[in-house]
Amino acid sequence: MSDVDGIALTVFLFFFIVVTVMGFLAARWRRATTLDSLDEWGLGGRKFGTFVAWFLIGGDIYTAYTFIAVPATLYAGSLVGFFAVPYTIVLYPIIFIFLPRLWSVSHRHRYVTPADFVRGRYDSRPLMLAVAFTGILATMPYIALQLVGIQAVLDVMGIGGGDANWFQKDLPLFIAFAILAAYTYSSGLRAPALIAFVKDALIYLVIIVAVIYLPTQLGGWDGIFDSVQNSFDTFNKENADAIAAGEASGKGMMPNDMTTWAYASLSLGSALALFMYPHSVTAVLSTGKRNVIRRNASLLPAYSFLLGLLALLGFAAVAAGVQVENAQLAIPQLFEQEFSPWFAGVAFAAIAIGALVPAAIMSIAAANLWTRNIYKAFIRPDATDADEARQSKLMSLFVKLGALVFVLALPSDFAINLQLLGGIWILQTLPAIVLGLYTRWFHRHALLAGWAVGFVWGTVVAYQQPSVGDPGSHFGSPVAPLEIFGWHLSDKAVYIAVTALVLNLAVSVIMTLLLRSANVARGTDQTKPSDYHADAGDVDVTEELPST
Repeated sequence: MSDVDGIALTVFLFFFIVVTVMGFLAARWRRATTLDSLDEWGLGGRKFGTFVAWFLIGGDIYTAYTFIAVPATLYAGSLVGFFAVPYTIVLYPIIFIFLPRLWSVSHRHRYVTPADFVRGRYDSRPLMLAVAFTGILATMPYIALQLVGIQAVLDVMGIGGGDANWFQKDLPLFIAFAILAAYTYSSGLRAPALIAFVKDALIYLVIIVAVIYLPTQLGGWDGIFDSVQNSFDTFNKENADAIAAGEASGKGMMPNDMTTWAYASLSLGSALALFMYPHSVTAVLSTGKRNVIRRNASLLPAYSFLLGLLALLGFAAVAAGVQVENAQLAIPQLFEQEFSPWFAGVAFAAIAIGALVPAAIMSIAAANLWTRNIYKAFIRPDATDADEARQSKLMSLFVKLGALVFVLALPSDFAINLQLLGGIWILQTLPAIVLGLYTRWFHRHALLAGWAVGFVWGTVVAYQQPSVGDPGSHFGSPVAPLEIFGWHLSDKAVYIAVTALVLNLAVSVIMTLLLRSANVARGTDQTKPSDYHADAGDVDVTEELPST
């Protein structure tokens, strides 16, 4: 075990204890008669207003891994890491348009998951299962990466790691996992919703102080950028042969022709994918009114400003001379090196709590998918509300345990690479969910075929991508030259998820035309046009009138 700074550790533990207490007390916050239903345990009673939803949805988007990985990419010399800034800007107009419709139809029919909507819209159990399976699969490595974020902070603090045996090394992570699992089990979605206030306040405080204070110590932003440029130029000269041979990546502060499409497609694809993730939908469905979604879409760009400042910390770490073999440790190491112990403790707490909030929401969302769309749909159709809540609580523990095993049993870079698949997988559910909110023209079997083609093709292409300098590795990059079934279209790298989505849509359109021409049964749509505009308190007139 490395040397531990007592002041930093004390501050860290103080905030960790505060959010732990809040997590357990959250069960009494906006208390319902019982939490024994998915509406109450898994969606917080569907009552959250604009203020709470802003923190909760923001907690979904800005995770511990965002805090660590975005600036780490710039620290490593890849300007493509800045794609996170435009993608969050593009994201909000998209959610302003389609998420209110999803909220309305889900509110009217009491849908808990996006797979519930797909089942009701298309009358297709296989398509529902595909959406649920994809959501759970894509979420698992995402949860694991939150634990990787906590692990990085603990490493830099000197807690665990080092030469300790495996149990001592990972004991702090076990404790954090157990606490997270306990208050999520007892309080459901109310726990991360309440803790999100502390998490976002700490993150804003840490980043604003950092971007004001660090330039005063590093020669201003001009001095930081000059230091970074000199550092990258030196690296490129010293490794010119390896870069030319493709054994190393060059570093730079400006994009080139080969990275332009990667940057643009990552921005667009990530924006389209983010609110396909089940935890994002869970946060949206927890709100009490339709207009809460639109208000949040207008207010959430404040987080994009925060993200831009956060990314610049990667350059600050280079200018400060931070030396780490694993770029994921760069930002925690920067705080330990440049700040007083008490503020470093605040920063470490912000990152760790920034992992706990999304990890809780993700595990709840994955558990809801399992309960509603696998357990109740295929195993126990007669499950009561209490049975569903009990099953989700147990599954939320299992999901977090699986993520913990994932982190401990596999190298962290494998977890990172596998998470790249999450965006590829989850984006393949977009046609069934988003297009289904506007039209039922697509045939249910065609959408399932399109999902399968996009899912398999994207996975295979991602598997074929080696890491730079390691030609025998797999899942090394989320981008690849534009090539479809052997047809080489361009040398410029494109986000694999976007190419897979285009294939998905092409197959869905062609198969729909064929199936409609053959008059293959399309199933019964449980929804009505008015469902997509309903708000809380609206009466469904057609249900009130007697049948004729």
